[in-house]
Amino acid sequence: MGLTRREALSSIAAVGGEKAVKDALAVLGLGPSSHRRPQPLKLKDGLGQGTSVLVLGAGIAGLVTALELSRAGFDVQVLEARDRVGGRTWTLRNGDRVDYKDGRSQTVGFDPGQYFNAGPARIPSQHRTILDYCSELGVPLEVLVNSSHGAQVRPDLNQPAFSVGQALNDTRGHLSGLLAKAVQRDALDDVLSGEERTRLLGFLQVYGDLSQELAFEGTLRSGHLESAAHPGALPARRNPLGLERLLHPELWGALLHTEFPEFSATMFQPVGGMDRITDAFYRRVHEQVQLGAQVRQIRQLEDGVAVTYHDQHSGREQVVRADYLVSTLPLPLLARLDTDFSDPVKAALLSTRSDQATKVAWQSPRFWETDYRTYGGLSWIEHPARLLWYPSNDLNTREGVLVAGYVTGEGADVFGAQPFEKQYATSQHAVELLHPGYSRQLRNPLAVSWEQIPYSEGPWLQREHFPAEASALLERPYGRVYFAGDGLVQSGVGIWQESAANSARHVVAQLADRVTQQRQIAAVAAS
Repeated sequence: MGLTRREALSSIAAVGGEKAVKDALAVLGLGPSSHRRPQPLKLKDGLGQGTSVLVLGAGIAGLVTALELSRAGFDVQVLEARDRVGGRTWTLRNGDRVDYKDGRSQTVGFDPGQYFNAGPARIPSQHRTILDYCSELGVPLEVLVNSSHGAQVRPDLNQPAFSVGQALNDTRGHLSGLLAKAVQRDALDDVLSGEERTRLLGFLQVYGDLSQELAFEGTLRSGHLESAAHPGALPARRNPLGLERLLHPELWGALLHTEFPEFSATMFQPVGGMDRITDAFYRRVHEQVQLGAQVRQIRQLEDGVAVTYHDQHSGREQVVRADYLVSTLPLPLLARLDTDFSDPVKAALLSTRSDQATKVAWQSPRFWETDYRTYGGLSWIEHPARLLWYPSNDLNTREGVLVAGYVTGEGADVFGAQPFEKQYATSQHAVELLHPGYSRQLRNPLAVSWEQIPYSEGPWLQREHFPAEASALLERPYGRVYFAGDGLVQSGVGIWQESAANSARHVVAQLADRVTQQRQIAAVAAS
């Protein structure tokens, strides 16, 4: 089975180092990651008075656009085809329906109070724009555990599973021992001074928990066996795994994924579900948002834009006009609309491709906490389901929602096209392989394949198939039409919801500059 995108990046890091990872991130549209705070929007009060803007789509990008333009005085109207806001920021609860393009449907059967983030599920601390909006809008956050040493890895199904903690610490110990042996054999004399070699050996002994002879013989850091029954007994350490097992390529993702900034601590999630963020935006702009408005046609006029949409509530075709348009629709879907865009713009839109991703979730008693002492984090397995993702919310309660399968990249479309029962069975099998005997406790399964979700048809863009010249073209306005969304990373800061928010802010700044310049020109002409 091929590596997932996350695992592939980890593998690239292991082989090619930092530069190789940066190149790969650039190709995938995921970086370079940045800790820079985006420049604040400094829009004058009343700047937009008398100027109207249509926004297509009420996902993160559309909601950020609407909020920022509205408080600068613009007359904003948002058209959203769904009967909810949020786009791919979608939290599912008891009674919700998941309808597919191909006619299949599921109804969420989780107990009340349980929820599942079908789309974005974590916010890195580097994603300052989203975190700042959470602070401003009063969205409470809690820590999300993205890596747990108690989680399991099973890169080879012919071998038993072992813990993430043992994988990390045994690998560190073996490599420290090998490097210490190289230093002792004078292999690094040409690059290290005598004092540096002495210090390095001392560091490796501590870093890898080596013996006095600088050999790796195992470590309590990797976990310990059950203590003897008598009081005061010290736990025995586990026998170390052989280095050959730790060099399995399918293990690299588990070892390295939290080293990338977007996957590293500290990570957060909104208390109660990711849609708490979009709900908070919606409360601020709900009067400007029209749900059930499916866009059919876009036309540019001499002095504005006109959009024809189907009102799914009334069943009628409607036309609405404005001075400007900001489209946050997924680019492959926008490419299919009836527009009067230029041939180069249409070609740029047609060059985009959506990726595929499926998550499978179950409600279950929290056996991973009670019996495995695993609180949050991910387990990794060489299996079609690929991983298990344990919840970080409501720890030590009776029930939880376990993500037992997150399939992305190559093969994800095939997985998502399978009958639900087969997806559920595959997911359940992965749980059984990592937690024998516990798969029978799983119930109320739910699968979400993003390529099958109407008005999204994919989780994100395949940036590797998005030509740079096409991206650059769509990052500029076409007449009175602007494009925003997580696939357009004008700001260069962040991915996921962060990229969507920063792209929207970039467009808002562009539009504000344009209106300001026009008013300055008009003022000069009038004088």
